Amino acid sequence: MTIDQTTTVARDLTDRTVVVTGAAGGIGLQVVRRLHAAGADVVAVDLREPSDLPDGVTSDTVDITDPESLRALAERVGAEHPGRIDLVNAAGIVEDDVAAAEMSADQFRGVLDVNLVGVFLTCQAFHDVMDGRGEAAIVSIASMSGNRVVNHPQKQVAYNVSKAGVAALTRTLAVEWGPQGIRVNCVSPGYVDTPLLAKKRHQFDEWMRDIVPGRFARPEEVAASIHFLLSDAASYCHGTELLMDGGYSLR
Repeated sequence: MTIDQTTTVARDLTDRTVVVTGAAGGIGLQVVRRLHAAGADVVAVDLREPSDLPDGVTSDTVDITDPESLRALAERVGAEHPGRIDLVNAAGIVEDDVAAAEMSADQFRGVLDVNLVGVFLTCQAFHDVMDGRGEAAIVSIASMSGNRVVNHPQKQVAYNVSKAGVAALTRTLAVEWGPQGIRVNCVSPGYVDTPLLAKKRHQFDEWMRDIVPGRFARPEEVAASIHFLLSDAASYCHGTELLMDGGYSLR
């Protein structure tokens, strides 16, 4: 389509179905709300039943570390929605302040299973549904921590590695699947004001004053960047990692 910069037509998601994982709270829930408002038919997916969803949004409970459940989900969505299907990978966890020298193999694998393997399995499950339907878009949530590992405080080796993996996965799938019309991109936020960081908030408040905006990102701001990468306004973005860390990396 021709993008008219004087209108919002390029960001209209009408006639698309978008599957959002990690939709029960935090960034994922804000993504669901924004994409629904943009006209998308949204399927909200989480390990627990999502609540506070807009009217008209359907939901499903799925463990993204279970490939069989993901394949069943993709088949259901494909059967119920014959048109274009897009995907947002927003599910993720972080370990609890465990130093690398003290982390168990199970703790390390547990984070990677959700944050990296789960993202791969979700992309893989939906690939066959997307392929052959024309254009499609995948956006995953990585993190600035996949690039800058001296963020404050440290003790999150598994999280950092998993998010670096998401960025590498994004670039790899963009190369493999781009010729099929599937755009694959990711967003790498800095600190976002979500329940995931709520228990650590007291450690950051004073320290964050030295950063350019002097605050955490709002989930709505991350949702807006995901909306952009899904939309036709980002039609030339392939394998892009959009860093939005409020200037943290400039320190």
